[in-house]
Amino acid sequence: MVITCIEELRHLARKRVPKMFYDYVDAGSWTESSYRANEADFQRIEFRQRVAVDISQRSTASSMVGQSVAMPMAIAPTGLTGMIHPNGEILAARAAKTFGIPFTLSTMSICSLEAVAQATDHHPFWFQLYVMRDRQFVANLIERAKAANCSALVVTMDLQVFGQRHKDIKNGLSTPPKLTLRNLLNIAGKPRWCRGMLATTHRNFGNIIGHASGVDSIDAMMAWTQQQFDPCLSWRDVEWIKQRWGGKLIVKGIMDVEDARLAVEAGADAIIVSNHGGRQLDGVSSSISLLPEIVAAVNKEVEVHFDGGIRSGQDVLKAIALGAQGTYIGRSMLYGLGALGEQGVTTALNIIRNEFDLSMAFCGKTNVESIGADILRL
Repeated sequence: MVITCIEELRHLARKRVPKMFYDYVDAGSWTESSYRANEADFQRIEFRQRVAVDISQRSTASSMVGQSVAMPMAIAPTGLTGMIHPNGEILAARAAKTFGIPFTLSTMSICSLEAVAQATDHHPFWFQLYVMRDRQFVANLIERAKAANCSALVVTMDLQVFGQRHKDIKNGLSTPPKLTLRNLLNIAGKPRWCRGMLATTHRNFGNIIGHASGVDSIDAMMAWTQQQFDPCLSWRDVEWIKQRWGGKLIVKGIMDVEDARLAVEAGADAIIVSNHGGRQLDGVSSSISLLPEIVAAVNKEVEVHFDGGIRSGQDVLKAIALGAQGTYIGRSMLYGLGALGEQGVTTALNIIRNEFDLSMAFCGKTNVESIGADILRL
């Protein structure tokens, strides 16, 4: 099977992943206008093609928060990855390790911090933290991330409440998922997925069950989760997390210049311009449309990273040209994972790097550091 683009991985994943989990990935909130805008606004940005430039020696290598990367990209934290493909977080982490980019594990992962660390021989990865009401649980998660050799902590700021996602409601996707007759029939039609799930022990939320106070089953976790996401989250909490963590801190969910400045003041080493993939506030601007003004607002005090709508290496190039020092893929990785497991994640990364490299060359650039807004028609 020859796969040439991320869209082909998406189509294959749709065939192989149970509908309730595929729709969880491929959906936004309410009308999905912000979800669609994340991709559409990339398409409106045009390149300036250059010729007669020596492009014989090129490199996509760069760095993110002091870590060398094979290209300016990390795998974004995504919940329920282990339900898109059995052992999903482990497979994605392995693919990222081999490729040479960071993998970010979600608090709401299926495979635990410890399982991912063991499966990758304790190779450093990043951990994404949701700030729960139970601050002792949060403190324990931070200590577990240290023990797992995590090299950066990503604090997500835009999930104090859940955006309404219509597809999830219709499919009965909850924590835990509701196994209705329709869902069970659909799952039965995905034998590859079923075999994998029967073969793995990773089927629950490994970072929470058995670790949060009183949470020893999936039912207990459902009740616990409904109460734990903290609407009182503040920048003081970020300062507290920074102090307890002591390492590189990345703040995710920045969509306003004032919040960008506050994140810097709270001690962030990097911020991620992100609208949560259009899954939270519908009607908010696309991430790429706000990137330049947020880059200008922090004035190189911290690194500015980008997340939202990347489906190709050309999207990566446009984000870097507009000032991002790193980018993230969530859905593009999940499409590859759902389609072909670890091989699919590697395929997605290779596709994006090849597109990034060739497009950089057509714009007359040979390395990431030389990329700027001069390659775009603005």
